[in-house]
Parts: sequence; C-alpha cells; structure tokens
Amino acid sequence: MADFPKYEYKYRVYYEHTDAGGVVYHSRYLNFFERARTDWLRDNGMVQSQMQKELNMIYVVTAADIQFKKPARMDDALTVSSQLVKIKRASMDIYQEMHNQDNQLLATVMIKAACLQADNFRVVALPQKLREDLMK
Repeated sequence: MADFPKYEYKYRVYYEHTDAGGVVYHSRYLNFFERARTDWLRDNGMVQSQMQKELNMIYVVTAADIQFKKPARMDDALTVSSQLVKIKRASMDIYQEMHNQDNQLLATVMIKAACLQADNFRVVALPQKLREDLMK
C-alpha cells in the first residue's frame, strides 16, 4: 500500500454483532474499522476527547468506500489493520483490512477523514507534531 507502517488490532465477534444466522451484520464492519482507527490514532497521540477539549479539534470521516469480501461470523477472531495512505494539511486517507483467524480477507475500507474545529465545523490543519507522529 503506502510506505507508512500498518497497525493491527485484534477483536472477537460476539453474538451482539451478528444477525439470526450468526453472520456479522453489514453495518458492524464499520464499527470494527472505527474501533481499530481510533486505537491506532490514540496510540499515535491523537486522543479525540483531548483534541476536542485542548485544541478545539475533531476528526471526522468524510467518505468510506467499503468492500465486503467474505462474511465474518460469530466467534471469529478478527485482525483489523489500519494504514495511513496519504496525509494532507487537514485531511488523511486511511486504508483498512479485516481478516479472520484463518487469515481470510473479509472486508476492506478506504477512509477519508478531515480535522475540523469543534465549535464551528470549519476545516483546520493537523498540528505538525501529530502529522509527524502519524508518518513514523
């Protein structure tokens, strides 16, 4: 993908994530991807509650192109990766993959995200230190 490192997180599929057939409901994939992105950003110093409180900044998804490959099922052990693809002054593109315990690719998503001022939703530049931390 890009020259940026890939971050991986492990999650388990529980009954609450599935439909009556034990298959993960389609909207839940976005929840797993969101959780992995949030943990990745947190590990890189981008704690969303602190950003809002201290910098008046929020991070928002502006587009998500999700591709479903195979179903995730109840009790699957998921590995969800996040990888920065492109970073601009006030936005970033993040590619994510979801695999099961057999390393089967279940879904991918390309996320476009932007930083906004929390009080008026105007675009704001990412702080330089944060940009540097994300590119390590």
